[in-house]
Amino acid sequence: MRPFFTRLSLIFIFAAFSTANAFADPAQGLFGSTEYKSTELGAFKKWASIRVRHQNDQKPIINDIKNTYNRCRRTKNFKCVNEEWQDVINSLKNKSENVKIDSVNRYLNNSPYITDMMNWQQKDYWATIKQFLGKNGDCEDYAIAKYYSLKKLGFSAQQMRIVIVHDNNLNVAHAVLAVYIQDKIWILDNQISNIITEDKVIHYRPLYSINENAWWLHKIS
Repeated sequence: MRPFFTRLSLIFIFAAFSTANAFADPAQGLFGSTEYKSTELGAFKKWASIRVRHQNDQKPIINDIKNTYNRCRRTKNFKCVNEEWQDVINSLKNKSENVKIDSVNRYLNNSPYITDMMNWQQKDYWATIKQFLGKNGDCEDYAIAKYYSLKKLGFSAQQMRIVIVHDNNLNVAHAVLAVYIQDKIWILDNQISNIITEDKVIHYRPLYSINENAWWLHKIS
């Protein structure tokens, strides 16, 4: 949770309205907003970077389990964090979509919250899931880790968005993951232990949301 998100979002909002023809027709959106969709992702440099770094990490995150066992970060069960994460993913492959999102949310929410300044000596750094498993992270890192965990479990990019919101209760910016399953939108939030449907959340004002294919500008009337 950082004011950075708010400043960044305002930049995108002003840019969006100056290039309105880049957006599809408005639609009913998250948290009671009107949302405007665009497939122009070029301005989202951190999101582009995370996608490239995630792809580069994928082979090591699976194959390095045995090779790095003696120097890996261990869980309370004395397993390497990457190994335990892979065990969780494997255990969920034949479960329902709702069980998958609930289990992933609970598992990753067990990781301690660590600020980017403490972890990376930067005000804002978007970590890969491999980095998150190794060093924990802040709100957008939880959302990114959940996004890619669910992709491993068969969820499509079209079903998920990382959502940047303003938390009206705490007066700070925050990031969550929205997952679309049939006619419901589920929110996976590191501040809430249980998954919750979007219509039950009243203290978030959405700013923008994004996946691999598009991004959405959210406007509250």
